[in-house]
Amino acid sequence: MRPYPRQLVLSLLLAAALVPYFVDLDGSSIWDANEAFYVETPREMMEHGDYVIPTFNYVPRINKPVLSYWIVAGFYKVFGVSVGVERLPIAIGAAVMIITAFFLAYAAAPRGGWDAGHRIEAGLWAALGLAAAPRLMMFSRRIFIDVYISMFMGLTLLFFALSERYPGRRRLFLLLMYVAVGLGVLTKGPVAAVLPGLAFGAYLLLHGELKRLREMMVPAGILVVLAIVVPWYALVYQRHGAGYTAALVQSFFLGENVARYTQGLGVESSRGPLFYLPVVFSDSFPWSIGLFGAAAMWFADRRVRAPHVGIVDRAPERIRTLLWLWILSVVAFFSLSAAKQDLYIFPIVPAVAALAGVFFVRAAQGPGRWSVGLRLTAASIALLLGIAGAAAVYLFNGALRVYELDGAGFVGWVAAAGGLIAAAVAIGGRAKEALGVIAVALVSLNCAFVIRVLPSFERYKPVPRLSAAIRERAAPDDVIAHYNVALPSMVYYLRRPIDVMFDREQFLQRLGGDRRVFAVLSASDYAVLQPSMGVPTCVLGREQELNVKLKAVLAREPLPEVLLITNRCR
Repeated sequence: MRPYPRQLVLSLLLAAALVPYFVDLDGSSIWDANEAFYVETPREMMEHGDYVIPTFNYVPRINKPVLSYWIVAGFYKVFGVSVGVERLPIAIGAAVMIITAFFLAYAAAPRGGWDAGHRIEAGLWAALGLAAAPRLMMFSRRIFIDVYISMFMGLTLLFFALSERYPGRRRLFLLLMYVAVGLGVLTKGPVAAVLPGLAFGAYLLLHGELKRLREMMVPAGILVVLAIVVPWYALVYQRHGAGYTAALVQSFFLGENVARYTQGLGVESSRGPLFYLPVVFSDSFPWSIGLFGAAAMWFADRRVRAPHVGIVDRAPERIRTLLWLWILSVVAFFSLSAAKQDLYIFPIVPAVAALAGVFFVRAAQGPGRWSVGLRLTAASIALLLGIAGAAAVYLFNGALRVYELDGAGFVGWVAAAGGLIAAAVAIGGRAKEALGVIAVALVSLNCAFVIRVLPSFERYKPVPRLSAAIRERAAPDDVIAHYNVALPSMVYYLRRPIDVMFDREQFLQRLGGDRRVFAVLSASDYAVLQPSMGVPTCVLGREQELNVKLKAVLAREPLPEVLLITNRCR
């Protein structure tokens, strides 16, 4: 297939891949726990008319900067308060990441022997692979802050790359880069400045160009970042004074950043230094498998480059080097952290997709060894897709399945069949067509997942039904309590504060008090505590809840249950 007809096919596939990101956004309830904060906190800000101090559960929430809440509140103002409206900016953020992957690949595509059509094709392959990635599809439905910090950091990388590719417009692109850094810092904190600084510093050091720091408009960039970040802290200071502002800074910068990085405060801290190795490939699957070929091609380029070629002509190769340094810097930085979460390295995915997109087009045009490598890449992706599909059929469509998910079997069969067909096409020597089959299978899978599978999860999300049971019974002066459970979305559904307790004695005292209590706790905790409660209690509701940890799913462990109880049974 010639480049321009192929561009049309890829463009249509990309458009189809973007559709499920915006379909039925209001069709499922809030995902506990992360999404609840970004649905409810902006609603409380609007309720109080206070857009300076974020609150959740009607108490200040200052463990993150404010920009995410402002964005959602802005959408609420325009479209009304709903879960679907909160998810719309997440979908937009994911779409921006996909567009970023396109332009990164376009900038990294070589000039010699390539016309604009080939560069566009590389960008389309990159964008299509990221749009079809199941992980991005899932995250765009529920995890606001990590999608947005990945988006802003991806834009930071893109604008720096464009400043290198087009030196005549360097000042413009660098200013845009600093704007992206400032917005990232106001979204999640200093990591949005630290990681780009590490990657870009390594880039200049590798090329022996540290003196070029004077070209990077660093003083102006600092002023741009401060102009974006400081006004919120100034408003906090104006409202609450120096003591409160100092507590906020200490809680966020020292607690959420330094202590979490050095001590693993509040998150899983037992993961080893190789934890992120499989995450690199799972987050960006399917195109992440192309990293092997892209790495081999990068090393080959480094060996054969001509020393007399100028910096402008070598710009695409340098940008590919930049993308590799970005990936390595992010992964290495968090591999040294005491706290490790898979989403921490998600900002690498546009760079991974861009490297793969360039590799696909270059390998198809290159000598035989590269075309063989491309066929092996396509066949490997197809094999992994087929295995994943077969596993999904086994886990979610068998007699011993734990979850009853409509459409899960269909999704598994689509993946298995797509992998089988793509493998056959790749073995037959048509690697790009095989990659196209993989993309079609994943786009179909994502559509089926959104339309059929996601609604089925509602039966395993207890909060909406438990909240309805409470609303039917609770008076305004009754106490709503949670003991040792993480179900923060109930605040949104009840529109009232909840006493969240983890101390056994405190909870027992509350049940024994003179007020009626509606309490949510696990069935296992209820069995342990009931003999010590000292007052009659009765169960008003019993619901299963999600436990999607792979280990639990593979072991087919029974789903945990949560109960709604009260200390006034009549």
